[in-house]
Amino acid sequence: MRLPVNHCQPLVALFLVAQVSAAQAATATGPAADYPVVVGEPFTIGSITWTPADQLSYDAVGHAVVGDGTGTNGAHKTLPLPSYVEVTALDSGRTILVRLERRGPMVNDAMVELSADAATQLGLAPGSHAPVRVRRVNPPEVERAALRSGGKAPARMETPEGLLKVLRRKLAEQSPLLPPPSTPPTMPKGPLAQAAPVPAAPPLAPATRSTPRQPIAVAPQVAAAKTSAKPEPAEIAKPKPPTHASVKKGGDVVQVGAFSVETNAQRAAKQVGADVTRAGKFWRVQMGPFANRAQAAAALEKARAAGYSDARIQRAD
Repeated sequence: MRLPVNHCQPLVALFLVAQVSAAQAATATGPAADYPVVVGEPFTIGSITWTPADQLSYDAVGHAVVGDGTGTNGAHKTLPLPSYVEVTALDSGRTILVRLERRGPMVNDAMVELSADAATQLGLAPGSHAPVRVRRVNPPEVERAALRSGGKAPARMETPEGLLKVLRRKLAEQSPLLPPPSTPPTMPKGPLAQAAPVPAAPPLAPATRSTPRQPIAVAPQVAAAKTSAKPEPAEIAKPKPPTHASVKKGGDVVQVGAFSVETNAQRAAKQVGADVTRAGKFWRVQMGPFANRAQAAAALEKARAAGYSDARIQRAD
């Protein structure tokens, strides 16, 4: 005997599968909770077209406005949703981790919108139009989970004043009403921009000038006399150059980090075999100088393997 066929069973099965999939997506944890990632189509604000793109090395300066809402999140015009960025206030150097969850702000003169909680962490008041740096990062899962649950990530290292000056200058030179260039900023030419200047060499003795035909015989005698002579009080008062003043011009160094506490800088330097110099109110930890880029790259990998993910190579001149 032929049994009757229930044509509703396939539809019921599909409905149950859809319900289970939706429930799994709603309770996803770990890295899966940040997917799917949405890029989106270009859109226009006024006369400017903004084109979303999945740019891993995004690093730009612009202005931040303060919106509503709780949690450490924000809005951005072009980065994928969700994605994670470090936002630095160019006035104070304070940096926080933010989860981008929506498009905005829908004005051309602001690059990012921060929730009220995120703005408070960064020290921005409601109604602010503050200069900031936005840099895309790939934080560990524990920090992602904290932001997804409405919490906040641990505080970031403060940005050194030398880099803040570079970022402020970059912001002043770009158009406030155009999409900002998302290339990393150029670091200051020397890591010792704020350090004490090296004292100028003393002039040669008059006797050396009167015997131009015998510079080789006279100059060493003058140098030896000055080396053995007791320094004058004025020379003692001159500031001593920092450790890296002897770095060859044009060489490469690895900047491991900048610390506001000297003991932390000394600990990091001991861990990677680096040197510590003072620059303004910060203590810089640097490796090198190195004769070529390959040696610097090897030292950079050593620093990052030790946990200093923000380490970078820069010129010593």
